[in-house]
Amino acid sequence: LSSLLTVNDASFNDLGLSQLYMVSLHFQLDFPSQVFPLAHMQSELLAAFKSQEATPSELQRDVAASLTRIGWNHSFEFETPEGLSLDMSQPETKTAIEVDGPSHFLIGNIVQRTENGRTKFKSRLLCQLGWTVFHVPYFEWNVLADAMVQESYLQIKLTNRYTIEEGQSTKTA
Repeated sequence: LSSLLTVNDASFNDLGLSQLYMVSLHFQLDFPSQVFPLAHMQSELLAAFKSQEATPSELQRDVAASLTRIGWNHSFEFETPEGLSLDMSQPETKTAIEVDGPSHFLIGNIVQRTENGRTKFKSRLLCQLGWTVFHVPYFEWNVLADAMVQESYLQIKLTNRYTIEEGQSTKTA
C-alpha cells in the first residue's frame, strides 16, 4: 500500500484516472474514517473523471421530451456535487433517470441483458449518496410504439418507486 503513495497522474491515462476517481468515491463512502491511498491525486482524478463527459444521445433527448410532456420537471445532464453525471434528475428530491443505451450492457445473450460493471457501480454509488435511480433501457424504450405509450411507460416507472441497492432493483413504496 505504501507504494501507492508514490503513484502520480503520469502513470495513467485519463480513462484510468477517471476509473480511479470512481474507486476513490466508493472508498470514501464505504470507509469514511480511512484515507484513500491515492488521496494526494484527488484533484487530478476528479479532473480526469469530468473530462470523460458523454454526449447526450438522441435516446436521452427522446426520454427527456417525454418526461417534460408528463410534467416531470427535471435537469438534463445534472452533475452531482461528487461529479457524477445524471441523464435527467430532480436534484431537490435526489431522483434520477438514467437512460441506458447498448454500451451499458454486456455483449452476449440478448434475451437476458446484463448491465456492465461501470453501470452497476455508478448505480451503487448513487444509492449510497441517497439518490433514487430509475433506469430506462434502450431495448424497452425502442419497442414503445408512440409518444402516448412512452409517456405511460414513464408514469408507471416513476409511480413504482424503485431504488438501486447493491445493483438490484428493490421496490420501496
